[in-house]
Amino acid sequence: MQFIDLVAQQRQALADGRSLREAIDDQIAAVLNHGQYILGPEVAELEQQLSAYVGVEHCIAVASGTDALLIALMALGVKAGDEVITTPFSFIATSETIALLGAIPVYVDIDACTYNLDPALLEAAITPRTTAIIPVSLYGQPADFQTINSIAERHGLPVIEDGAQSFGAQHHGRRSGGLTTIATTSFFPSKPLGGYGDGGACFTSDVELAQRMRRVSRHGQSRRYYHSDLGVNGRIDTLQAAILLAKLELFDGEVRARQRVADRYNRELQAAGISSTPSLASGNTSVYAQYTVQVENRPFVQDHLKRAGVPTAVHYPTLLCQQPALVGCGERCNSGCRSPQAQRASERVLSLPMHPYLSDSDQDAVVAALAASLS
Repeated sequence: MQFIDLVAQQRQALADGRSLREAIDDQIAAVLNHGQYILGPEVAELEQQLSAYVGVEHCIAVASGTDALLIALMALGVKAGDEVITTPFSFIATSETIALLGAIPVYVDIDACTYNLDPALLEAAITPRTTAIIPVSLYGQPADFQTINSIAERHGLPVIEDGAQSFGAQHHGRRSGGLTTIATTSFFPSKPLGGYGDGGACFTSDVELAQRMRRVSRHGQSRRYYHSDLGVNGRIDTLQAAILLAKLELFDGEVRARQRVADRYNRELQAAGISSTPSLASGNTSVYAQYTVQVENRPFVQDHLKRAGVPTAVHYPTLLCQQPALVGCGERCNSGCRSPQAQRASERVLSLPMHPYLSDSDQDAVVAALAASLS
């Protein structure tokens, strides 16, 4: 059993009768033939398709989800000593990019049901040094951006959605990536829309921010050999753009399939007496980048499932405010370690196999093994 089955994905048929693998091979061959490996025509085509899908004016395709966050922060002018509010329950990139600029991550605890930043606690964390807010749309569903944006607007603050796990999800009818001042996502292979290497994107409808992010992603270059900004080498490879273009044709169907898999998990687990299934907030859809439950005695449960042939993962066992690399990065950096909901989640969450092609029989095996371990 695969935790995520990318091989099964390659066998899927496209509308023209080709398999996804054949379409990807054709896209790669086209790049090899034209030889524009950096900023080839596939990059511009991908950006156009992604911006139209999300419903924003501008997309800047970049080298990774981490680069996307760093470029967004740099475009907003975040600097040393600034405070950026975020969640302690996420991958290191969310805080790492803040700290790399010398800014201070300030942590707000999560909502116990959705695992996303709790907006009820947000306003109390805002100070005169706050320059941005980065909520994470964790496990596949957007954070409560209606409330977060309202608070941010009152304080004149930009919001960056870290949508590395939520591309394709919706919040009150609008897609992740189009909910905030800037949004970022990741095309890491295991993501809902994943390439075959690193990749990411920044989204905005602000033309000035879009121009700035494009410059920053290309060494701050506004024209050839003229660098108006400090930047990074953050361009997406043409080959990755070509692969993502092929995979986009399947994406809407895969989002629906992920929902069906999640719905079946919900029914079968609850029938087995397991109630800690994912909670979907009102107005949200999820792409279920992970299907995550909570368990007591997680090491025992993981070991039992492993012996039953069921792979699992833990996202995330250590809070960001407890990561050695981030300790001491600012006077308020670790204030969020007083985050009881995030701490509880970090000790209990367990992600089960989830992908669009997960069979009923594999799901049954997962449910049976989990129920047996908990009994």
